[in-house]
Amino acid sequence: MNVLVTGGCGFIGSNLVKYLRRQRPQWKLVNVDKLTYAGNLENLTDLEGDKQHVFVKGDVGNREHMEHVMRQHGIEAVMHLAAESHVDRSILGPEEFTVTNVLGTQVLLDASRATGVKRFLMVSTDEVYGSLGPTGAFTEESPLQPSSPYSASKTAADLMALAYAHTFGLDVVVTRCSNNYGPYQFPEKLIPLMVVNCLHDKPLPVYGDGAQIRDWLHVEDHCSALLLALERGKKGQTYNIGGGAERKNLEIVKGILKRTGKPETLIKYVQDRPGHDRRYAIDPTKTKRELGWAPAHTFEQGLDETVKWYVDNRTWWERVTSGAYRQYFDTQYKQRLSNAA
Repeated sequence: MNVLVTGGCGFIGSNLVKYLRRQRPQWKLVNVDKLTYAGNLENLTDLEGDKQHVFVKGDVGNREHMEHVMRQHGIEAVMHLAAESHVDRSILGPEEFTVTNVLGTQVLLDASRATGVKRFLMVSTDEVYGSLGPTGAFTEESPLQPSSPYSASKTAADLMALAYAHTFGLDVVVTRCSNNYGPYQFPEKLIPLMVVNCLHDKPLPVYGDGAQIRDWLHVEDHCSALLLALERGKKGQTYNIGGGAERKNLEIVKGILKRTGKPETLIKYVQDRPGHDRRYAIDPTKTKRELGWAPAHTFEQGLDETVKWYVDNRTWWERVTSGAYRQYFDTQYKQRLSNAA
């Protein structure tokens, strides 16, 4: 099968490409990525010379180019991961998120219809559901209540994809995952940012009281669920993917300090970000029942492996946080610390 993976040089995308090459070596993977700051070809250096992996630099919002790529490679299925994905950045500049996440998805859906794609997998997030109280978990029937420009753009993209299934008969499946962690995640997200700061002996900025709760999912467990959704998911259905590992942000930070041998005095509480959801939790019962999926990693094991990966791959994260992004990265870091709670 010929599969188009969008955003295949990003964190989840690059892990997915590698996972698919291992699990479905006969497939041809066409990887389209715009290579914005979080997309990095170095994530896939071990696939250099692999004839079953084709990289194409491109923007999913470019209709003519996307149709050309799909026709040229005879694409049969699309796994759509390309997106602007950082909540903090969406608060600073919502327009880019609307253009890429909403309009880019709509263009890709049109290109899929025009070229006869047989299945379109829309990879989304639990953030479309908004915030939970102290109990319960999001199911596929939970109302959509996005709280940030990022989550609103992903909600719109999800609904657009499902509308194409209903209106045009396009074979669409939507997945919504909890917080991913693992190797190759850009150090603006909680776990890699805290590890990198520990290794630099820099303060660790924690929003508010640090009691926000997230359900954590190892990226490889996410990848295994995405493959099952592509192959076994039912047309027009949504599947929640959660790791069953709820943790407070502060608990995560303290765990990273312990694993890196750094003192808790590095923690610095900063002003909470606007619209910060208090708790997410995913109920993956439907995914387990219908797709036969289950996570393979415990959180403690996964965090051990992830921290070790960043410690062992310092050259990688020093390179990706240099250059054009460095100024933004430093500015936001300093702004967080200046807003000390």
